[in-house]
Parts: sequence; structure tokens; C-alpha cells
Amino acid sequence: MAAAQIIASATGIEVARVESLPFGEHSYICRRTGAADCFIVDPGFEPEAIVAWIDAQRLVPSAILLTHGHSDHIAGNGFLKARWPELPIVVGRDEAAKLTDPVANLSAPFGLALTSPPADRLVVHDERFSEAGLDLEVRVIPGHSSGHVVYLLRSTTPPLVFGGDVLFREGIGRTDFPDGDFAALASGIRSHLYPLPPETVVFPGHGDPTTVAHERCHNPFVPATPAD
Repeated sequence: MAAAQIIASATGIEVARVESLPFGEHSYICRRTGAADCFIVDPGFEPEAIVAWIDAQRLVPSAILLTHGHSDHIAGNGFLKARWPELPIVVGRDEAAKLTDPVANLSAPFGLALTSPPADRLVVHDERFSEAGLDLEVRVIPGHSSGHVVYLLRSTTPPLVFGGDVLFREGIGRTDFPDGDFAALASGIRSHLYPLPPETVVFPGHGDPTTVAHERCHNPFVPATPAD
């Protein structure tokens, strides 16, 4: 079983990460430093490690936040809901249908036919809400998946983004899935991520964290200024 690791601490914030095989997907557990409540982002195929971390730290989860509905980002939902039945699943409004559809969530092509419990709450672009005492903002950035959202914590130092499969370190999420769209993904990154403060840390669904400053300068797929 994978083990959770603390990967970054902004001022007053602690973020732990669990890497799930076989796709190297990253799930996150976020809390205010010293607080008992936390939220979970994109629980993948290693939900036991998420539960082990939360139990070891004596935390109380308040929500599961999903960036999108692909199977490697929702595989742990059922396990977590079985442990904490009242734990709400939060997802973008236009992504919710994937949770219960193995074809749409891309598990059926791998012979898994995976489904998740349905969403408990749907969020939309520019929505603001609080979880575990932290204020989050929602940005819808389609292209990897048609209803993909990211979650921004603007008030932390530095600001943080849980970005799912939008922006990676010197990479981007795949756009060759049935509802993929490279132009939409690039436009969303330029419109909603690159204008953030340069020190903003992006926690991606795969690979190492990055910053807005690094990607504006070094991302070969989405340069800060599009080519003519």
C-alpha cells in the first residue's frame, strides 16, 4: 500500500499526497496546520492509504473534492464513503455524469467498469465556498475533460491550486479523449492559471508540483503567449 507524504506547507497549510498505481495519480489531503478537519482531493486507487493517513493524524474529513470524473481520480470514492457515509462528493456540474458511467469515466476500455457514488454537490465556474476552514474558488478549465474544474486557495502564502489533469510540470493533460479539446485547454490555462501570482503552486494529478512562473516560462505545450 502506498503511504501518504507531506509534500508542501504554505503558511498555515499542510498538504499530503498519495500516489496511486497503476497510473501514478496523485490524491491530496489538505488541512490548516494543526487543525483536525481536512478535505480530500481526487481519491484514486489507493484509498486505504488516505484513510491510514487521516486516522494516524486523527483528522476528520469534511469533503471529497473532484477535479474531474476520470476513473483514476474517482476510484477511491466508494471506499471513502463506506468509511464516512456522510462525506460529500463535490464535483463540477458538467462532470458529474462521469461518476456513474464506466464508458464516460474511461474505466470500461480498461475492463474495469468502475463507478462511484453519485455527487452530493455540484460546483460551477467562479463559485466560492469553504471546506475545513479554507476558502476555495472554482475555475472550470475544459480540454482534458469537458467539465474539468480546478480549486484555488488564493489567501494562502503562496496561493495553491489543486489542478487535476490540466497543467503539469512542463506538460498538460491529454486532449485525445472523446471530450478532449486542446484549444480549450490552452485557452483555459492562459485565462485562469497564468494570470495568477507567479509564486502560485500547482498540485497536479500526475507528476511533481510546479509554479505558475515556471510554466509561463517553460511549458512547451502552452507558452504564455500563443504563437501567431
